[in-house]
Amino acid sequence: MRFYNGQHRYYCGVDLHTKRMYLCILDHEGNTRLHRNVRAKPHDFLNAIEGFRDDLVVGAECMFTWYWLADLCLDEKIKFLLGHALYMKAIHGGKKKDDKLDSEKIARLMRGGTFPLSYVYPREMRATRDLVRRRMFLVRRRSELLAHVQMTNQQYNHDPFEKMLQYASNRDVLDRFEQPSVRLSVEADLATVDHYDRLLKQLEANLARQATLHDPQGCHLLRTIPGIGKILSVVLLYEIHTIDRFPSVGDFLSYARLVTPKQTSDGKVTGHGGAKIGNVHLKWAFSEAVLWMLRYSDDAKAFLKRKEKKYGKCRAMTMLARKIARAVYQMLKRKESFDAVKFFAC
Repeated sequence: MRFYNGQHRYYCGVDLHTKRMYLCILDHEGNTRLHRNVRAKPHDFLNAIEGFRDDLVVGAECMFTWYWLADLCLDEKIKFLLGHALYMKAIHGGKKKDDKLDSEKIARLMRGGTFPLSYVYPREMRATRDLVRRRMFLVRRRSELLAHVQMTNQQYNHDPFEKMLQYASNRDVLDRFEQPSVRLSVEADLATVDHYDRLLKQLEANLARQATLHDPQGCHLLRTIPGIGKILSVVLLYEIHTIDRFPSVGDFLSYARLVTPKQTSDGKVTGHGGAKIGNVHLKWAFSEAVLWMLRYSDDAKAFLKRKEKKYGKCRAMTMLARKIARAVYQMLKRKESFDAVKFFAC
């Protein structure tokens, strides 16, 4: 975890909500210079901090409303910090909690050098990253509809479908459902799936164009890995943004939720934690990359078979996911294509 330890004349803690924001400004000696609840509007925020802009740092917790505040501070040349929500225990662990207290705690964390940092994703690529995540959400909804058709077929004890329903040409299955209400239910599911297909096709074409504009080299390098195609390369590209923000491969693996941290005390392991700290979308992408690599690479199958004998299938697949993540880190750092000989050398 990284903490911000920069020294400033003023520290502004912001407890940000959709309509209101509570501001607390401390000076370098820890005295409260302003403590006010204002509207969550750029004009109101700038008016409130007007007398404190000389060497001011602004910090807010990483919630869904932070985009506009980060962009405003960037335009106004004000230092902005984004706090990691899961690490800000000083806010969430108190006996009493309200917006006024939260804003003061954020300001004091910054002043004391214990403000846990989260990455401020640049606005040039932020909207496209959000579109990538929205596409993943829509794909899951499409899968739920197809699963419902499968369950309905099983519910009425019909023979299993001969072909996969994920392909449009295999969805002519309404004749097997005789009851009108059941038929309408399945028809509604399939019609919605058809709409999702058209929509997803448009989104994926747009994302592919955006990826070639934002980072054509990175997108090409990622697609040299067996099993990583158009969609997985786009997900990795926008979730990583720039590999330079990770000082080491260990930091990258931790961010991708591919490590199992231990909690120790007095030399004894007391448990494991931190499962939800990191990027869930990167975790999903590397898990998918394992499955696709096993489909297209015989070397990957041999690697998994060796590890499976010693560690079991589940742990062996996790090891392969970590191996792919390390390869992605080194490829993007060195601007090199995937080398299968080096990858499967050990």
